[in-house]
Amino acid sequence: MKHLFSALLVIALTTLASFGALADSDTRGTFIGKSDHITTGGVTIVKHADGTATVTLEDDFSLDGAPDPRVGFGKDGTFVEASDLGELKQLNGKQVYTVPASINVDDFNEIYIWCLKFSVPLGVAKLG
Repeated sequence: MKHLFSALLVIALTTLASFGALADSDTRGTFIGKSDHITTGGVTIVKHADGTATVTLEDDFSLDGAPDPRVGFGKDGTFVEASDLGELKQLNGKQVYTVPASINVDDFNEIYIWCLKFSVPLGVAKLG
C-alpha cells in the first residue's frame, strides 16, 4: 500500500508540474508620458501556453492625443520599429493587441506608444 501511495504521489506531482509549465505567464508595466504627452495606465503582456502572446492596455490607459499613435515594443530606451503591433485603437480604456509569432516578447523590456508621423515616443512602460 505504501508503494502505491508513493507512486500516486509522484504521478500527481509530475502532473501538477506539467500543468504549471503550460500556464500563461504575464508581465506588467505602467506608462509614463514622453515628448510632452500625457500617457498613463497599465499594460500587461501575456505569454500564453500555446506560444502566442497578447498586449493589453488596461482599463485605466489614457493618451492625451497625437497623430498616428502606434503600439510596439522597445528595449533599453529604444523603440523597435519591427515590433509595431498596429495603430492605437482608442485614446482611452482597455484594448488588446495580438503579438505576431515573428516577435519574441522576451527580446524586449518596454512597451511604447509611438508617434509614427514624428518618430517620437508618446509613452513608455517598463516591463517587469
